[in-house]
Amino acid sequence: MDRNVSYQAVVFAILLSIWLVFSGQFDGFHVSLGVLSCFVVTRMSSDFLFSDREVSLRVRWREALRLPGYLAWLLYEILLANLHVLRLAFQPGEMADVEPQIVRIRTKLRGEFSRWVLANSITLTPGTVTVKVEDNELVVHAISAAAAKGLEGEMEARIKRIFEPEGGEA
Repeated sequence: MDRNVSYQAVVFAILLSIWLVFSGQFDGFHVSLGVLSCFVVTRMSSDFLFSDREVSLRVRWREALRLPGYLAWLLYEILLANLHVLRLAFQPGEMADVEPQIVRIRTKLRGEFSRWVLANSITLTPGTVTVKVEDNELVVHAISAAAAKGLEGEMEARIKRIFEPEGGEA
């Protein structure tokens, strides 16, 4: 089987599984709508999701198993950022801690998908928005110095451990 077809089959199976779980509708109309929708999305996006076809499916499964830990950590960070923004909004006085700024971050992530995950993780975190991504540089708007300070470091390292670990295969 062609590697491209096998990757598309995996993407299709994942999307259809998610569709079935979240829709909860198993009649012919809904299932056929799900199959059609997942087929179209697979054809449109599988090149983006798995652009590096040299990586084995075993490695992709390992990445998939590492991802939930990152997502749990990200949700915790989003909670902390929400509390920070809430504190900024309700602090008495002139909002002295609000210092909007543009920060440029040079990332060591090599993969386009890894950089995409980093940019979107930053944007999902309240108080920060990724404005632009150019090669290995991200331009980010941060609401405060504290939000800007938290941009470099741990998030990138965690993404690197999932998608670009040292020592060969991901």
